[in-house]
Amino acid sequence: MLLSPVVRKLINENGLDVHQLVGTGAGGRITRSDVLNYLDRNAPKPSEPASAPRETVITADSKPAQTAVQSAPQPVPTKPVIQTAVVQAGARDEVIPFDNIRRRTAEHMVRSKATSAHTLVAIEVDFEAVERVRRSFGDEFKAEEGFSLTYLPFVSRATVEALRSFPKLNASIGEETLIVHKDVNLAIAVDLNLEGLIAPVIHSADSKRMRGIAREIRDLALRARSRQLTMDDISGGTFTITNPGPFGTFITAPIINQPQIAILSTDGIKRKPVVISNPDGTESIGIHSVGIIALSFDHRAVDGAYASSFVAKVKEILETRNWVEEL
Repeated sequence: MLLSPVVRKLINENGLDVHQLVGTGAGGRITRSDVLNYLDRNAPKPSEPASAPRETVITADSKPAQTAVQSAPQPVPTKPVIQTAVVQAGARDEVIPFDNIRRRTAEHMVRSKATSAHTLVAIEVDFEAVERVRRSFGDEFKAEEGFSLTYLPFVSRATVEALRSFPKLNASIGEETLIVHKDVNLAIAVDLNLEGLIAPVIHSADSKRMRGIAREIRDLALRARSRQLTMDDISGGTFTITNPGPFGTFITAPIINQPQIAILSTDGIKRKPVVISNPDGTESIGIHSVGIIALSFDHRAVDGAYASSFVAKVKEILETRNWVEEL
Protein backbone atom coordinates (compact mmCIF):
# COMPACT_ATOMS: atom_id res chain seq x y z
CA MET A 1 0.00 0.00 0.00
CA LEU A 2 1.37 3.42 -1.00
CA LEU A 3 1.98 5.61 2.07
CA SER A 4 3.76 8.92 2.46
CA PRO A 5 6.87 8.87 4.72
CA VAL A 6 5.03 10.94 7.35
CA VAL A 7 2.04 8.60 7.43
CA ARG A 8 4.21 5.46 7.49
CA LYS A 9 6.27 6.82 10.41
CA LEU A 10 3.10 7.76 12.35
CA ILE A 11 1.68 4.25 11.82
CA ASN A 12 4.93 2.59 12.92
CA GLU A 13 5.36 4.84 15.98
CA ASN A 14 1.91 3.86 17.26
CA GLY A 15 2.16 0.15 16.38
CA LEU A 16 -0.89 0.21 14.11
CA ASP A 17 -1.96 -2.35 11.52
CA VAL A 18 -2.34 -0.51 8.25
CA HIS A 19 -5.27 -2.79 7.31
CA GLN A 20 -7.26 -1.36 10.26
CA LEU A 21 -7.21 2.10 8.72
CA VAL A 22 -9.68 3.50 6.23
CA GLY A 23 -8.19 5.95 3.75
CA THR A 24 -10.08 9.08 2.75
CA GLY A 25 -7.46 10.43 0.36
CA ALA A 26 -7.38 10.19 -3.41
CA GLY A 27 -7.91 6.59 -4.51
CA GLY A 28 -8.43 5.47 -0.91
CA ARG A 29 -4.97 6.63 0.15
CA ILE A 30 -4.40 6.80 3.91
CA THR A 31 -3.67 10.36 5.06
CA ARG A 32 -2.14 11.75 8.25
CA SER A 33 -5.61 12.86 9.36
CA ASP A 34 -6.94 9.31 8.90
CA VAL A 35 -4.26 7.99 11.29
CA LEU A 36 -4.80 10.73 13.87
CA ASN A 37 -8.57 10.31 13.76
CA TYR A 38 -8.15 6.57 14.32
CA LEU A 39 -5.91 7.26 17.32
CA ASP A 40 -8.47 9.72 18.69
CA ARG A 41 -11.27 7.16 18.42
CA ASN A 42 -9.24 4.39 20.04
CA ALA A 43 -7.48 6.33 22.78
CA PRO A 44 -7.93 4.89 26.32
CA LYS A 45 -10.96 6.34 28.10
CA PRO A 46 -10.34 8.30 31.33
CA SER A 47 -12.51 5.84 33.25
CA GLU A 48 -10.27 2.88 32.41
CA PRO A 49 -8.19 1.77 35.42
CA ALA A 50 -4.56 2.78 35.15
CA SER A 51 -1.82 0.28 35.89
CA ALA A 52 0.09 0.79 39.12
CA PRO A 53 3.52 2.31 38.51
CA ARG A 54 6.56 0.09 38.69
CA GLU A 55 8.87 1.16 41.48
CA THR A 56 12.64 0.93 41.20
CA VAL A 57 15.53 1.24 43.60
CA ILE A 58 19.14 2.08 42.82
CA THR A 59 21.68 -0.38 44.21
CA ALA A 60 25.23 0.33 45.25
CA ASP A 61 26.56 -0.55 41.81
CA SER A 62 24.09 1.94 40.27
CA LYS A 63 22.11 -0.74 38.46
CA PRO A 64 18.31 -0.39 38.76
CA ALA A 65 16.58 -3.32 40.44
CA GLN A 66 12.85 -4.04 40.54
CA THR A 67 11.15 -4.02 43.94
CA ALA A 68 8.39 -6.36 44.94
CA VAL A 69 5.77 -4.02 43.47
CA GLN A 70 5.20 -5.19 39.90
CA SER A 71 2.62 -4.30 37.31
CA ALA A 72 1.72 -4.85 33.71
CA PRO A 73 3.68 -2.77 31.17
CA GLN A 74 2.44 0.76 30.85
CA PRO A 75 0.49 1.49 27.66
CA VAL A 76 2.29 3.70 25.16
CA PRO A 77 0.40 6.98 24.86
CA THR A 78 -1.05 7.48 21.41
CA LYS A 79 -0.88 11.27 21.52
CA PRO A 80 0.40 13.95 23.88
CA VAL A 81 -1.84 15.23 26.63
CA ILE A 82 -2.11 19.01 26.62
CA GLN A 83 -2.37 20.09 30.24
CA THR A 84 -4.43 23.25 30.56
CA ALA A 85 -6.01 25.00 33.49
CA VAL A 86 -9.79 24.82 33.71
CA VAL A 87 -10.99 28.33 32.93
CA GLN A 88 -14.59 29.45 32.95
CA ALA A 89 -15.51 32.07 30.36
CA GLY A 90 -16.76 35.34 31.73
CA ALA A 91 -19.81 37.21 30.53
CA ARG A 92 -17.72 39.46 28.26
CA ASP A 93 -15.34 36.73 27.02
CA GLU A 94 -15.49 35.25 23.53
CA VAL A 95 -15.15 31.46 23.27
CA ILE A 96 -13.46 30.35 20.04
CA PRO A 97 -13.39 26.54 19.55
CA PHE A 98 -10.17 25.15 18.09
CA ASP A 99 -10.65 24.19 14.45
CA ASN A 100 -8.99 21.09 13.01
CA ILE A 101 -5.76 22.81 11.96
CA ARG A 102 -5.43 24.51 15.36
CA ARG A 103 -5.93 21.20 17.20
CA ARG A 104 -3.49 19.35 14.96
CA THR A 105 -0.90 22.10 15.31
CA ALA A 106 -1.23 22.01 19.10
CA GLU A 107 -0.82 18.23 19.19
CA HIS A 108 2.14 18.32 16.80
CA MET A 109 3.96 21.04 18.72
CA VAL A 110 3.47 19.38 22.12
CA ARG A 111 4.58 16.05 20.67
CA SER A 112 7.69 17.69 19.23
CA LYS A 113 8.68 19.31 22.53
CA ALA A 114 8.18 15.98 24.29
CA THR A 115 10.26 14.14 21.67
CA SER A 116 13.25 16.34 20.82
CA ALA A 117 15.90 17.92 23.04
CA HIS A 118 15.39 21.44 21.68
CA THR A 119 18.47 23.68 21.61
CA LEU A 120 18.93 27.08 19.97
CA VAL A 121 21.90 28.72 18.25
CA ALA A 122 21.77 32.06 16.42
CA ILE A 123 24.09 34.24 14.36
CA GLU A 124 24.03 37.76 12.94
CA VAL A 125 24.22 38.02 9.15
CA ASP A 126 25.24 40.97 6.97
CA PHE A 127 22.71 40.82 4.12
CA GLU A 128 24.28 43.68 2.15
CA ALA A 129 25.38 41.44 -0.75
CA VAL A 130 21.81 40.17 -1.00
CA GLU A 131 20.39 43.67 -0.64
CA ARG A 132 22.50 44.99 -3.54
CA VAL A 133 21.10 42.30 -5.82
CA ARG A 134 17.54 43.02 -4.68
CA ARG A 135 17.99 46.74 -5.34
CA SER A 136 19.67 46.24 -8.72
CA PHE A 137 17.51 43.46 -10.12
CA GLY A 138 14.31 43.60 -8.06
CA ASP A 139 12.24 45.51 -10.63
CA GLU A 140 13.42 43.30 -13.47
CA PHE A 141 12.70 40.17 -11.44
CA LYS A 142 9.17 41.34 -10.56
CA ALA A 143 8.43 42.18 -14.20
CA GLU A 144 9.54 38.70 -15.29
CA GLU A 145 8.08 36.62 -12.45
CA GLY A 146 5.11 38.67 -11.30
CA PHE A 147 6.15 38.86 -7.63
CA SER A 148 8.77 40.61 -5.50
CA LEU A 149 12.23 39.21 -4.79
CA THR A 150 12.32 38.83 -1.01
CA TYR A 151 15.10 37.66 1.31
CA LEU A 152 13.53 34.22 1.85
CA PRO A 153 14.68 32.61 -1.44
CA PHE A 154 18.27 33.71 -0.70
CA VAL A 155 18.12 32.22 2.81
CA SER A 156 16.54 29.04 1.45
CA ARG A 157 19.19 28.62 -1.23
CA ALA A 158 22.01 29.25 1.25
CA THR A 159 20.47 26.77 3.69
CA VAL A 160 20.22 24.05 1.06
CA GLU A 161 23.82 24.64 0.04
CA ALA A 162 25.05 24.57 3.66
CA LEU A 163 23.28 21.26 4.24
CA ARG A 164 25.66 19.71 1.70
CA SER A 165 28.46 20.36 4.18
CA PHE A 166 26.38 19.48 7.28
CA PRO A 167 24.14 16.58 6.17
CA LYS A 168 23.41 15.38 9.72
CA LEU A 169 20.92 18.23 10.03
CA ASN A 170 19.00 16.95 7.00
CA ALA A 171 17.99 13.86 8.91
CA SER A 172 15.58 12.04 11.22
CA ILE A 173 16.15 9.92 14.31
CA GLY A 174 15.37 6.21 14.10
CA GLU A 175 15.77 3.43 16.65
CA GLU A 176 19.05 4.59 18.23
CA THR A 177 20.19 5.66 14.75
CA LEU A 178 20.47 8.85 12.73
CA ILE A 179 18.84 8.53 9.32
CA VAL A 180 20.55 11.02 6.98
CA HIS A 181 18.42 11.91 3.96
CA LYS A 182 20.24 12.25 0.65
CA ASP A 183 17.60 14.54 -0.88
CA VAL A 184 16.92 17.95 0.65
CA ASN A 185 13.15 18.40 0.76
CA LEU A 186 12.79 21.91 2.13
CA ALA A 187 9.60 22.73 4.04
CA ILE A 188 8.63 26.42 4.20
CA ALA A 189 6.26 27.50 6.97
CA VAL A 190 3.33 29.46 5.52
CA ASP A 191 1.01 31.65 7.58
CA LEU A 192 -2.64 31.13 6.64
CA ASN A 193 -3.72 34.74 7.05
CA LEU A 194 -3.15 34.61 10.83
CA GLU A 195 -5.56 31.66 11.13
CA GLY A 196 -3.08 28.79 11.20
CA LEU A 197 0.23 27.52 9.90
CA ILE A 198 1.29 24.85 7.41
CA ALA A 199 4.67 23.83 6.00
CA PRO A 200 4.47 22.74 2.34
CA VAL A 201 7.57 21.14 0.85
CA ILE A 202 9.93 22.03 -2.00
CA HIS A 203 10.99 18.54 -3.04
CA SER A 204 14.61 18.08 -4.18
CA ALA A 205 15.37 21.70 -3.32
CA ASP A 206 19.08 20.89 -3.60
CA SER A 207 18.64 20.51 -7.37
CA LYS A 208 17.25 24.04 -7.83
CA ARG A 209 18.86 27.44 -8.11
CA MET A 210 17.62 30.50 -6.25
CA ARG A 211 15.13 31.67 -8.89
CA GLY A 212 13.54 28.24 -9.06
CA ILE A 213 13.25 28.10 -5.27
CA ALA A 214 11.63 31.55 -5.28
CA ARG A 215 9.02 30.35 -7.77
CA GLU A 216 8.17 27.29 -5.69
CA ILE A 217 7.90 29.29 -2.46
CA ARG A 218 5.45 31.63 -4.17
CA ASP A 219 3.41 28.80 -5.70
CA LEU A 220 3.18 26.78 -2.48
CA ALA A 221 2.22 29.86 -0.42
CA LEU A 222 -0.57 30.81 -2.82
CA ARG A 223 -1.97 27.28 -2.95
CA ALA A 224 -1.69 26.91 0.83
CA ARG A 225 -3.75 30.04 1.44
CA SER A 226 -6.36 28.97 -1.10
CA ARG A 227 -6.53 25.44 0.42
CA GLN A 228 -5.30 23.78 -2.78
CA LEU A 229 -2.32 21.80 -1.46
CA THR A 230 -2.17 18.05 -2.04
CA MET A 231 -0.92 15.44 0.41
CA ASP A 232 2.34 15.21 -1.56
CA ASP A 233 2.81 18.99 -1.14
CA ILE A 234 2.95 18.66 2.65
CA SER A 235 4.72 15.29 2.96
CA GLY A 236 8.34 14.21 3.04
CA GLY A 237 10.01 17.37 4.35
CA THR A 238 13.54 16.86 5.71
CA PHE A 239 14.35 20.40 6.94
CA THR A 240 12.15 23.43 7.63
CA ILE A 241 12.52 27.20 7.41
CA THR A 242 10.13 29.57 9.18
CA ASN A 243 10.14 33.24 8.26
CA PRO A 244 8.73 35.70 10.82
CA GLY A 245 11.12 38.36 9.50
CA PRO A 246 8.46 40.40 7.64
CA PHE A 247 6.94 41.18 11.06
CA GLY A 248 10.25 42.71 12.22
CA THR A 249 11.08 40.06 14.81
CA PHE A 250 14.49 40.07 16.49
CA ILE A 251 15.08 36.36 17.20
CA THR A 252 12.82 33.29 17.07
CA ALA A 253 13.19 29.88 18.74
CA PRO A 254 10.94 27.71 16.55
CA ILE A 255 9.68 24.23 17.46
CA ILE A 256 11.12 21.40 15.36
CA ASN A 257 8.84 20.02 12.66
CA GLN A 258 8.81 16.27 13.43
CA PRO A 259 10.23 13.90 12.32
CA GLN A 260 12.94 16.38 11.28
CA ILE A 261 15.74 17.35 13.65
CA ALA A 262 16.22 21.04 12.85
CA ILE A 263 14.35 24.19 11.82
CA LEU A 264 15.84 27.55 10.79
CA SER A 265 14.20 30.92 11.41
CA THR A 266 15.02 34.13 9.58
CA ASP A 267 14.07 37.27 11.48
CA GLY A 268 13.74 40.96 10.73
CA ILE A 269 16.44 42.59 8.58
CA LYS A 270 17.20 46.24 9.29
CA ARG A 271 19.64 48.93 8.18
CA LYS A 272 22.34 49.23 10.85
CA PRO A 273 25.87 50.65 11.23
CA VAL A 274 28.52 47.96 10.82
CA VAL A 275 32.31 47.83 10.92
CA ILE A 276 33.83 47.34 7.45
CA SER A 277 37.30 45.89 6.99
CA ASN A 278 39.03 47.70 4.12
CA PRO A 279 41.56 46.06 1.74
CA ASP A 280 44.42 48.07 3.29
CA GLY A 281 43.66 46.66 6.77
CA THR A 282 41.89 49.77 8.07
CA GLU A 283 38.30 49.84 9.27
CA SER A 284 35.37 52.13 8.60
CA ILE A 285 31.67 52.39 9.45
CA GLY A 286 29.01 51.67 6.86
CA ILE A 287 25.23 51.23 6.80
CA HIS A 288 24.24 47.67 5.85
CA SER A 289 21.18 45.43 5.99
CA VAL A 290 21.65 43.14 9.00
CA GLY A 291 19.52 40.38 10.51
CA ILE A 292 19.66 37.25 12.65
CA ILE A 293 19.11 33.65 11.66
CA ALA A 294 18.48 31.07 14.39
CA LEU A 295 18.49 27.29 14.41
CA SER A 296 16.49 25.05 16.74
CA PHE A 297 18.05 21.59 16.63
CA ASP A 298 17.62 18.24 18.34
CA HIS A 299 20.57 17.79 20.71
CA ARG A 300 20.07 14.01 20.56
CA ALA A 301 21.29 14.07 16.95
CA VAL A 302 24.11 16.63 16.90
CA ASP A 303 26.01 18.86 19.30
CA GLY A 304 26.31 22.62 19.53
CA ALA A 305 29.58 22.83 17.61
CA TYR A 306 28.03 21.08 14.59
CA ALA A 307 24.91 23.27 14.66
CA SER A 308 26.94 26.44 15.16
CA SER A 309 29.22 25.54 12.26
CA PHE A 310 26.15 25.07 10.10
CA VAL A 311 24.67 28.52 10.80
CA ALA A 312 28.14 30.01 10.28
CA LYS A 313 28.19 28.34 6.85
CA VAL A 314 24.76 29.74 5.98
CA LYS A 315 26.06 33.19 7.01
CA GLU A 316 29.17 32.81 4.86
CA ILE A 317 27.14 31.84 1.79
CA LEU A 318 24.69 34.73 2.23
CA GLU A 319 27.50 37.25 2.64
CA THR A 320 29.92 36.08 -0.06
CA ARG A 321 28.05 34.26 -2.86
CA ASN A 322 27.73 35.89 -6.29
CA TRP A 323 23.94 36.06 -6.21
CA VAL A 324 23.68 37.62 -9.65
CA GLU A 325 24.65 34.24 -11.11
CA GLU A 326 21.72 32.64 -9.26
CA LEU A 327 19.25 34.88 -11.08
